[in-house]
Amino acid sequence: MVIETRRDNGTLVIRAEDRLDLANAQVFHDELDAAIESSERAVVIDMSGLTYISSAGLRVIIQMLRRLQRQDARLALCSLSTEVQNVFDTSGIGRLVDIQPSRAEAIAAVSG
Repeated sequence: MVIETRRDNGTLVIRAEDRLDLANAQVFHDELDAAIESSERAVVIDMSGLTYISSAGLRVIIQMLRRLQRQDARLALCSLSTEVQNVFDTSGIGRLVDIQPSRAEAIAAVSG
């Protein structure tokens, strides 16, 4: 799994590539945890390079969502493939997380 982080107009943007499953969910969690500072107010996870997500990956997303809510911060996901979007929809987690079609729209959603 490849994870890239950068700042875009004050928003922390994290891009995940490949698969997010039991084999690498802890690594993904640890990378997110290290990247997200306690002063963070806006985070976008760009999933354009993600080809698969398992329940272990969904669990990490929920953990980060809860952490950011405690910090009064906003989280949005963007650029989900049809397969990954289906997992979010089927699990019901798509109703809990702000999912945007593009990175620009996700940044606008968390910045507003």
